[in-house]
Amino acid sequence: MARPVAIVGTGQTKGRRRREDVNLAGLVHEAVRAALEDADLKPSDIDAVVIGNAPEVFEGINYPELLLGTASAGYMKPVMRVYTGGTVGASVGICAYYHVACGLHDVVLAVAFEKLSDGVPNYGLSVTYDPLWGRDFAAGATTLVALQAREYMHRNPQITEEHFAMIAVKTRKDAQDNPYAHLQLDLTVEEALSSHVVVSPLRLHDCCPTTDAAAAAVFAAGDKAKRITERPAWVRALATCSEGAYYPGMDMVYPASLQKAAQTAYKRAGITDPVKEIDVAELYCAFTPQEMIWAETVGLCERGKGGEMTESGRSRRDGEMPLNPSGTVVSHNPIGASALIRQIEAALQVTGKAGAHQIEGAKTALAHGWGGWLQFHTIMILSSEL
Repeated sequence: MARPVAIVGTGQTKGRRRREDVNLAGLVHEAVRAALEDADLKPSDIDAVVIGNAPEVFEGINYPELLLGTASAGYMKPVMRVYTGGTVGASVGICAYYHVACGLHDVVLAVAFEKLSDGVPNYGLSVTYDPLWGRDFAAGATTLVALQAREYMHRNPQITEEHFAMIAVKTRKDAQDNPYAHLQLDLTVEEALSSHVVVSPLRLHDCCPTTDAAAAAVFAAGDKAKRITERPAWVRALATCSEGAYYPGMDMVYPASLQKAAQTAYKRAGITDPVKEIDVAELYCAFTPQEMIWAETVGLCERGKGGEMTESGRSRRDGEMPLNPSGTVVSHNPIGASALIRQIEAALQVTGKAGAHQIEGAKTALAHGWGGWLQFHTIMILSSEL
């Protein structure tokens, strides 16, 4: 039987378009040091390290875990590198969890990062496509999500670009209260709608930035977690699910893999009514339409009602179902770390440490990761109570 596991310390770096003041090791060290200080631990207290980033071509460094041994507190310790596309940050956290849950280690550090200014992200996103089936028409994530958004609008004619703009305004405003967020802007719906088209229907403010940043989280077992901190964020349940990217009938709006991951996590957590039992959700939304799409897919909003949810304010921080109070990936996107940051932000919420973007009384939080085409998804549910 798996041991109880909690997140007991977290660290993030402030996101920027370009961190020329540090190299990759320096960037990672900032997040690791912050996580250890948050948990009041020393590097020697860490039993093992799980590390991850997106394709190596982003930074242009093969086997970056070998470069980052000391910076990641991994010197003379077991180190495992994980790569699962855009879900890599979430997979790092999940892998660290299982290292502890199975009894292999008591305290494991999860580290994820991206220094996107060292490379060209869209080049890396395109060459990762299959050379026979996908590379001739590969056009990066923005074009993919533009297709997803168009299909969503086709199925739900009541959804308009104004809904996307409303989410952009909400997201940018929330990011102002997140000290680590890259984009922190005052924005109006009119300004969002008048920004230039990137790939229709996505405009500039519907899209995520490219960010240099790193994140780290300390996972600890049961009694040790209680000794480390008075407020652990207990991992109540998690699930991962993948599906093919090219098979006929693949639903790009409501992927079966995300539906299955959410249903599995809810079952493991004993959640029967997610809208009532989840207090806050951090969804991996790299583009504004995905806040409605993912919320509907995981059951936090009725199918086709994403526009109504947005208009009514239910998804705002003071609403009935707060979504993405950190500003999510639309405001802060160090790709390899983005999904781990969702877990970190969920942990901050249930421990009451989210600062200005804290959801009052949050006890249960959902963290989501998305990667690949649209076929890789992860869910982690965190709780203030064991």
